Order: sequence, then C-alpha cells, then structure tokens
Amino acid sequence: MGYNFQFGVLVNYLPEFVGGLGLTLLLSLVGIFGGLALGIACAIVSVRGPLIPRVMVRVYVEIMRNTPMLVQIFVIFFGLPSLGIRLSPFVSVLLAIVLNNGGYIAEIVRAGIQSIHPSQVEAAESLGLTGGQTMRFVILPPALERVMTPIISQSVLLMLATSLVSAIGVEDLTGVAMIASSETFRTMEIYVVIAFIYVGLNFVFRALLNAVGLLMFKRSRQRLLGRA
Repeated sequence: MGYNFQFGVLVNYLPEFVGGLGLTLLLSLVGIFGGLALGIACAIVSVRGPLIPRVMVRVYVEIMRNTPMLVQIFVIFFGLPSLGIRLSPFVSVLLAIVLNNGGYIAEIVRAGIQSIHPSQVEAAESLGLTGGQTMRFVILPPALERVMTPIISQSVLLMLATSLVSAIGVEDLTGVAMIASSETFRTMEIYVVIAFIYVGLNFVFRALLNAVGLLMFKRSRQRLLGRA
C-alpha cells in the first residue's frame, strides 16, 4: 500500500518549529554548561571533600545515574507541589536537565581527577601551593582534558534527551512536532523531518564542543596541529 508524502503541511508550522528549535538549543546549552559546573564541583567534593559531603554527592550521583530523566522530570514537576514547592514546566525541566547532567559529569570528571599521578600533587605541595590552588592549576586542567571526549558524548546525549520535556507540555522541538502531528495527522512527514534536525544538531554540538575543547587545552591544539 503506497504512502503519499506531503511535506508541504510543515510550512504552516515553520514559526512554531523555529521556536521549538530555539527552546531545544536553550535547554541543551544550559543543561550542558550548568551540568558541567555542577559535575565538576561534585567531582572535587567526592575526591577531596569531607566524609558527609562525599556521601551526599555519592547518593546524588547514584540517583541521577540510575533513574530515567523522565521520572526525574515528573518528580520535580508533579512531586514537589506535594511539598509545597510549585515550579513552572520550563523551570522544572531546566532543573531536571542540569541535575541529570551534573550526575553523569561528576563521575566522568572524578575519573579524570583520579587519573592524575600523585607525584604531580606532591610536586605542587612542595612548591607551597594550597589544596585549592593545586586542584585548580595542577589537577583539574589535565583531568578535564583527558575526559573531554566522554564529556562531549554525554553532552550530545543530553541534547537528545531534551525531547523528554515535551511530556509535561514544554513546546521544544519534539513538543511542537507532537502538536503539529495531532492537528495534521501527517505523523511520518513531521517526525522524519524532526529526526533529521536532531541528527544535524548532533553534528553541530559535537563540532561546537570540540572547538571549545581545543580553545581550552593547549596540548590538544598542539596534537591537532602535529597531525596536520
């Protein structure tokens, strides 16, 4: 049985798709960089912090990494009102995305920190650097450089996972697609286009984050120039 594709119906929804794409980009960027900042802080605490904060970070990381993001969104949006805390759909998904990404980034960065040889820490201490200075200038830069690839992969996965925010009515790219599909019944055309947009975003985010990594880390630039 043949199927007659009619992509022309999407033109009427072009402003909505552009708005949904903008919201997807906003959620992704805030989730990536907010989660990165949170994850780095948690990684430092998990390696160098006191016992109780280390345990708290461990519990947070395990919860984030072992529950679906959709459940985390539901807990924040539908669960917190039971405790008297009411957040808008946008704030709820933003909080869920940052917390989710922070849990994964914390484990990645922790592995990077623990890969630094103890002799480098001993050398920094012999030069009179404080614990904070040692972490900032000696440990963290090479640790982040070593785990940049998994950080980029996790960031791209987070961008794709933002499609879950449509479950509570946030009109991101997928949310707009759901509305357009229900109104036009051209499900195949709409979701094929959306799929290709996400594939394009995948390459754009990888290129952007790789460029950020090259700007941040001098040795990565030198290796790239050496191969060229």
